Amino acid sequence: MKPDSNVDTYISGKEIAQTSKVTRSTRSLSEWRLFFSLAICATIFYLHVLTHVSPESYLVDPDRWKGLASHCSDAQPINGSEILQRQENLAKILYENGASAYIAEPGANAQYFGNISEATWHLSERPLLLIILPTLEEANIVAKVTVLTPAFEETRARSLSVPGIDVSYVSWAEDEDPYTVALHALSALELEGPIYVDGMMRHFIVDGLQKAAPGVRVMSAPPEVTQLRARKSQAELDLLRCANEVTVLCIRAVQAQMYIGIRESQVRAMIDEALAVAGLTGRWALVLFGENAALPHGSGSDRALGKADFILIDAGGLLFEYNSDVTRTFMLHDSSIPLQHTTIWYDVHAAQTLAHAAAREGANTSAVDKVARDWLDGHGYKGYFTHRLGHGIGLEDHEGPYLRGGTNDIIQKGNTFSNEPGIYIEGKVGIRLEDCFYINEGGNSVFLTKGVGGQALSPLYP
Repeated sequence: MKPDSNVDTYISGKEIAQTSKVTRSTRSLSEWRLFFSLAICATIFYLHVLTHVSPESYLVDPDRWKGLASHCSDAQPINGSEILQRQENLAKILYENGASAYIAEPGANAQYFGNISEATWHLSERPLLLIILPTLEEANIVAKVTVLTPAFEETRARSLSVPGIDVSYVSWAEDEDPYTVALHALSALELEGPIYVDGMMRHFIVDGLQKAAPGVRVMSAPPEVTQLRARKSQAELDLLRCANEVTVLCIRAVQAQMYIGIRESQVRAMIDEALAVAGLTGRWALVLFGENAALPHGSGSDRALGKADFILIDAGGLLFEYNSDVTRTFMLHDSSIPLQHTTIWYDVHAAQTLAHAAAREGANTSAVDKVARDWLDGHGYKGYFTHRLGHGIGLEDHEGPYLRGGTNDIIQKGNTFSNEPGIYIEGKVGIRLEDCFYINEGGNSVFLTKGVGGQALSPLYP
């Protein structure tokens, strides 16, 4: 379908099921185009020669949420030894760059380098800071870790599980300037080089540090530092993989319990319950039916599901602080979806497939976005793919690098991204498909959802 098409043919869930086997075999672009032509013919001429067999990996047990709780039950948080290695890697970069220190407040970066998340220490106007300095001990570069804490919170700060060699705590009283206290405690180390700070650090803290050290430049950490977090370890990938896999399983389990007439709010409650059973925290879900999905992040209504409505669920959560982010646009067995909308679904799926093939070590992030965008533009959807192709994912749901036009970032091994093309025609339909992937040691992209089937198979099998 092109955006101005007036075709009103409808496709049932049964007809989609009949073509599901063909979809799984699609790989190359030419094969995809051949399949797509066959799929359209199937919906018009009812190709009864195809068998109605649901792929095993897409079957959902009738027991509510069965298997969700056990899927990630063996997952383990990042251990202290890995965090110590991160600190050492950071210290070496600081030393080589002539930097005096790296400073972060509770959040993704302090979590990465010091196991201090915003969940374990709520941000307030009173700063608690993780400070890491490079020191030279017997020709070895060692990370010295200091935690700056409000004096009346020192006992609680010391109870945080902060890995490090001889972690020190420096407290500041309510009538003192915390930044002066922090830098005074570190002055014995003769701070001369720049102080790197977490790029997401609040401005009043950056200003405070700069005023306390007028002779030292306070600046956002350079790419050498940010790339440490951008390139995931095997332990990080294991958590991301399990979190994203179980999110797909949750969506499938919810689909099995949906019916025509159910409301968006009811499905939101169902997906939250499923994610909770799966063991994810920090849960969230966007549920949009029919034309409501034409606004990528919804409109705040509570639409009842109609037979001609596609269902869009964008959901995620945290597994030991690592994020999942999955979007599926799908139908029910008793849905009757307009052929033009189904055509869009397969075009979006093709764009996702092509972008996945283009995402390799050494590729430019903007070039990957362009592959998906060119495909959709070339099929009559110019102007209807309204957002970037993807974002990095890890300790933050959205983090760098990003798959978007105008960037010059180069994809590296260990990078993780979302791949989420979409078409949004206001007042009519919105379709988005999202799977996150990583770049393996061979330099190839691998879906984090591969273990449970990877990409959606068809509109009926998400």
